[in-house]
Amino acid sequence: MKGHFASGTVEGTGASINTSIGFVPAYVRIINIDGDAIMEWTEDMDDGTAFKQIADGTGALVATLGVTPYAGVAAGAGKGFVIGADTDVNVSAETIMWIAMGEVDA
Repeated sequence: MKGHFASGTVEGTGASINTSIGFVPAYVRIINIDGDAIMEWTEDMDDGTAFKQIADGTGALVATLGVTPYAGVAAGAGKGFVIGADTDVNVSAETIMWIAMGEVDA
């Protein structure tokens, strides 16, 4: 099975961040490397949700402000995911590292 893989960094804004990667992900991992919070989402989860773990080791499923995939139009353009405005992960001026994976479109 072949698949897509993308990674990158973005500065947190405290508001939702569209991340265009050219494919719709099946898995997304977001790491706030300044604030030590991690969020993971899989395609089996609802849009806007994610599992979040923070620096003290506690973790929980978040029901909103998590990860939402999106598919636009025109040959891969506008496909990607939204990093929600979670207050532990998407913090203004803190660096967010992300990893996204998905299957090649049939």
